[in-house]
Amino acid sequence: MTAPAARRSAVESGHSFARRPRRRFDPSLLVIGPAVLFVLGLFVYPFVYGLALSFQPYADNELNGPLGSYMAFFGDARERLSIWNTLKLAVPATLIDVVLALPLAYRLRRPVPGQRVIAALFVIPMTLGTVLIAEGMLQFFGPAGWVNKTLLLIGVVHEPVQFLHNYLGTLISLLISDFPAVFLLLLGYASGIDPALDRAARTLGASWWQRTWRVTLPMMAPGVAVAAALSFVATFSVFPSAVLVGNPAGETRVIAFAAWQAAYEHFDYSEASAIAIVMGVIELALVAAALSLRAGGYRRLRAEAGR
Repeated sequence: MTAPAARRSAVESGHSFARRPRRRFDPSLLVIGPAVLFVLGLFVYPFVYGLALSFQPYADNELNGPLGSYMAFFGDARERLSIWNTLKLAVPATLIDVVLALPLAYRLRRPVPGQRVIAALFVIPMTLGTVLIAEGMLQFFGPAGWVNKTLLLIGVVHEPVQFLHNYLGTLISLLISDFPAVFLLLLGYASGIDPALDRAARTLGASWWQRTWRVTLPMMAPGVAVAAALSFVATFSVFPSAVLVGNPAGETRVIAFAAWQAAYEHFDYSEASAIAIVMGVIELALVAAALSLRAGGYRRLRAEAGR
């Protein structure tokens, strides 16, 4: 390009740049304002405040420096055990919820007789609070409840089974309260799967197992990951169920109960904040693992589609 041509091109590009309209403020962004303030006020500020408080140990722990509250928690075998107690509840409850809800949601993705009634029955527990579920369990699973009466009547057991005030009672309560959310979420994902994909795979000679492993599960993997993450967060933060139908002094002394004791029995808000931060870190780690499974499902789905 000659010098005059280059100069003319630069001038034209300059005029073009000058003619570009400036971006104006979009008034629709004002709608986001209340949501941002809500998140900052109810989530970000409490988290930052609690994080700062966890590094300000009280007199009993301040000899260990800013990490005194964390060292006090991890240095106590009983406190550390609360993490294991919580994982023993959260992981099985999450797995059971997903394993039970996945085939049911996939089957109900198409209209079946009584589908609305079945879906309503699974959603009803969402309308009940933890206290009502615990009260119902006390009447239904108690020593004189219908479950034990039935088991005694048909001769399966010779004395009432201890369903409550132990690990089993807390696990049942978690399954009752969290299963509906997992089911509805998976039902939404399953409803979005095109039935033509399964028919096409069947036409190509794929067996039921091949269709399930190479078509259904890869497409359901993102939904399974999200449902598992939400279920784990809900069950890992269990507190009322562990107290009402569990054994908070023993096998169901969960980490949330340990934080409550530190705050409202020992009045050590620094250690309580440290325990809450530990809870958050564990939950984020498991959620990240679930979301990596979600991304892996998408990659596998693309790989299967490219074959």
